[in-house]
Amino acid sequence: MQEQTIVNGVNVGQLVGTIDAIKEKAEIAKFKFRAKNKWIDGGHNRSTIKDFYGACQEDTSREKPFVFDNDEPPVLLGENNGANPVEFILHAIAGCITTTFVYYAAVHGVKIDEIESTYEGDLDLRGMLGLPGRTQVGYERIRVAFKVKSDAPREKLEELIRLAQQRSPATNSVMNAVPVSVNLEAM
Repeated sequence: MQEQTIVNGVNVGQLVGTIDAIKEKAEIAKFKFRAKNKWIDGGHNRSTIKDFYGACQEDTSREKPFVFDNDEPPVLLGENNGANPVEFILHAIAGCITTTFVYYAAVHGVKIDEIESTYEGDLDLRGMLGLPGRTQVGYERIRVAFKVKSDAPREKLEELIRLAQQRSPATNSVMNAVPVSVNLEAM
């Protein structure tokens, strides 16, 4: 029986076992995540996330869906019923870089006592509105700052931050062009 080693709340043996299983059978690594969205009113809409495909099967571990309301602040004609979609991008990057950092730290045997991070993105609405002077639609730049409390040397923490940025799926989905196809169906 394999002894469980838990570092930063991560079962390192299970993580290494997952990596080994993927090395033996690459199709285990293929996942399809899904979200559904329904418009409510104005800028307010609601996304639900529950089912996904991963590790060669449909996942049934979630009894209830996660529900996220999207809206805009009043200055952007909304009613603050939720964060706006570009704020959710910051949330996705935050969660993904942090989780990736913690997992890599665990595998490297680095104990983390505390992590805090901040995210700030620059966006010019002229691109979305099709106005002159802007051609880019979306964030022009995103800045991330981490504070990490750990006994590990600063160089090791910097290495882990670089790994987290390089290997974070959400971050790379933003940094690299990801094809998005949109289809219209009649209701």
